[in-house]
Amino acid sequence: MNDMNWFSVYPEIVLLVMALAVAMIDLFVTDEQRRPTYWLTQLTLVVVGAMHLFYFQDGRTEIGMQGMIVSDPMGHLLGFFACVATFVTLVYARPYAGVRDILKGELFTLSLLSLLGIMIMLQANNFLVVYLGLELMSLSLYALVALRRDHAGSTEAAMKYFVLGALASGFLLYGLSMMYGATGSLDIGRVFEVIATGAPNKSVLVFGVVFVVAGLAFKLGAAPFHMWVPDVYQGAPTAMTLLLGAAPKLASFAITIRLLVEGMLGLAFDWQQMLLVLAVVSLVLGNLAAIAQSNLKRMLAYSTIAQMGFMLLGLASGVVGDSRDLAANAYSSALFYVIVYVITTLGSFGVILLLSRQGHEAEEIKDLAGLAKRSPWYALVMTIFMFSLAGIPPTAGFYAKLSVLQAMVATNVPFYIGLAVVAVLLSLVGAFYYLRVIKVMFFDEASDTAPITAPGDVRAVLSLNGLAVLVFGLLPGGLMAWCAQAMVKLLAA
Repeated sequence: MNDMNWFSVYPEIVLLVMALAVAMIDLFVTDEQRRPTYWLTQLTLVVVGAMHLFYFQDGRTEIGMQGMIVSDPMGHLLGFFACVATFVTLVYARPYAGVRDILKGELFTLSLLSLLGIMIMLQANNFLVVYLGLELMSLSLYALVALRRDHAGSTEAAMKYFVLGALASGFLLYGLSMMYGATGSLDIGRVFEVIATGAPNKSVLVFGVVFVVAGLAFKLGAAPFHMWVPDVYQGAPTAMTLLLGAAPKLASFAITIRLLVEGMLGLAFDWQQMLLVLAVVSLVLGNLAAIAQSNLKRMLAYSTIAQMGFMLLGLASGVVGDSRDLAANAYSSALFYVIVYVITTLGSFGVILLLSRQGHEAEEIKDLAGLAKRSPWYALVMTIFMFSLAGIPPTAGFYAKLSVLQAMVATNVPFYIGLAVVAVLLSLVGAFYYLRVIKVMFFDEASDTAPITAPGDVRAVLSLNGLAVLVFGLLPGGLMAWCAQAMVKLLAA
């Protein structure tokens, strides 16, 4: 327990050093396009992502920093995809930021610091470390949302995000303090052991779990704790919307697993019921509200709420009665779902960023009208993303939804099977607003005939993004095996 085990935190050390280096080097950069800062940031993301992939393939689970962090396959798998998400986001965001006077060193430094907060959350083994990572990520994102200081909508979105984010952090912190009071420990592993003995006061524990789940629901954007999502997604500059809508979802998923599964699995009967309520409310509200939206970013915000609801169904299917036999299957399906969601979200907002130009934000659904005539390729790529979000084969979103439904049906509990049927029906409702976007692209007359121009790296990454969604749909076995491996080792440890 006294071993610092620095090897387990090398990726975080590299990321911290490079974030500080980028901040210092940018002071001397005179290039308006910030090329040295941009490429140094991207090189950092490639190196840190490669380190996480190496650690994941090594497959070991180690405790470091005197028991404060855990280096395990799940953390490294999510760390790899968080680096990929941030890398892709910055590729998409650079042209957009350049014509809006927000292509500054702060964009890259704060992106790296928010990623550092994500990394800390991914490997937290202590309540204090969870909170430390959460606040580092959140404070960086608050500043990023407000980076466009001369834009009233961005400033308003940042204020809403800050106030409601602070409220969510307070909920989570209060819940964790009650868990500490009941168990006498801040260490997640020790909390698990104390709960397993049956010694603590059950009523205090359950009360603490309520606040913890509420705080996690805020961070995931699940209803009824979703009120910040539509306003912040719509009001923030689109590049910042993508920064807070992609990689942070991986961190929110990770701390949900760390706190509820690794720390409070003995209370699964209690928190699973809460997650089921959150999931159903999110599916209903997200899908129905999205139908009424004309703003594309706001529609995708409500889509996010519905998608998180579907993911929570997987998390709530792991423990049936006193049996944990289905846990690995259920949690790996939820892990696969959140990774696929992030990959698809990157592409969806990437197309919005591509169509936005100086003096024009491509935020309305009608802005996609006639895209198939202006650029058949980008229309096809956007169609793949919409099909994936709707869960239509052969995209990755279809297999992600199928894996969650299989986990629910595998419980052989009528209630869960009934919920699976409800989820399918609500997904059919949700398919309407995704297919509406496709209809607008292919059948409506173009309201904007300006040529679509984009740097070569944006075109290449967007195309690879669309290809990845297709490949993970046609050949999901590799990624699903990685997710299963990560969850089996996490539960075994």
